[in-house]
Amino acid sequence: MKRIAIFSSKPDDKQFLALANQDKNYELVHFENRLKPETVKLAEGFDGVSCFVNDIVDETALTELHRLGIGIIALRCAGFNNVDLETAQRLGIQVSRVPSYSPESVAEHAVAMILALNRKITRAHLRVKEHNFNLDGLMGFNLQSCTIGVIGTGKIGLATLRALSGFGSRLLCYDPFPSEAGAALGEYVDLPTLYRLSDVITLHCPLTEETYHLINREAIAQMKPGVMLVNTSRGALLNAQDALDGMKQGKIGYLGLDVYEMEGEIFFRDLSGRVLHDDVFALLLSYPNVLVTGHQGYFTREALTEIAQTTLANFDAYYAGHKTGNELF
Repeated sequence: MKRIAIFSSKPDDKQFLALANQDKNYELVHFENRLKPETVKLAEGFDGVSCFVNDIVDETALTELHRLGIGIIALRCAGFNNVDLETAQRLGIQVSRVPSYSPESVAEHAVAMILALNRKITRAHLRVKEHNFNLDGLMGFNLQSCTIGVIGTGKIGLATLRALSGFGSRLLCYDPFPSEAGAALGEYVDLPTLYRLSDVITLHCPLTEETYHLINREAIAQMKPGVMLVNTSRGALLNAQDALDGMKQGKIGYLGLDVYEMEGEIFFRDLSGRVLHDDVFALLLSYPNVLVTGHQGYFTREALTEIAQTTLANFDAYYAGHKTGNELF
């Protein structure tokens, strides 16, 4: 029986991994701790490790995992910017991921954020709960009459374009690798054009050296006054301080975040009653035209089922000496 250490585990991970493990023979041991250099010693005595988006799999952690005899790290996510792949490859540690769990789950969450920000659903709900039925300050706009820019046309970007197509909006898209599927749903343009013409911009690209702080002061300056920005991809695509400055200046009219660059110490935890020491994040939360969710775009039954099944399938293939195509090198 192979023993697998599951880091950054939550009750739903236990539930769905247990279901996926019913016809297998893994001993799954769950740790709420994030995998990072300070906690890597918890992996002692295990045959494999599984981790999540905010675990820190750097050279120090990988070197210790190698010393402990760990040969595989199975990511329960598509992104892998938190893993030092060069070091993993040098040490002979296989890194696998879940490249596609449910593109529609993230796409639908992005669309939900667009609608909630536009029609001020949260503010309206709180008013009505207090028996205040005044409509002042709740005016929105028709998506049918606006232009929406989608940055990134991979599986999630395409699912977002499909979801948005029903509104009748003009859809612009940007990707360094355009696809026929994307061109069938939207009009490919360069980034300056997308920034200049879009009323709403939604991000659906991976975090790389090229996309780090893609949305920064210079990009925001090119956008329409009052633009809506939505990020359900990776927090560091957007420079939060620059976005905050853009909101103060009225350049950004709406901001929707399901991810945040410094979310590692905040998201997936109950911090009720505690003071947030991230001043930028605390200020963003104070704005009425900001909507933040705690990295829940992926959080559907369908996605969690696929994540659990693919994660264990990645272990199956490794121990059988096979390849799934989910390996990162």
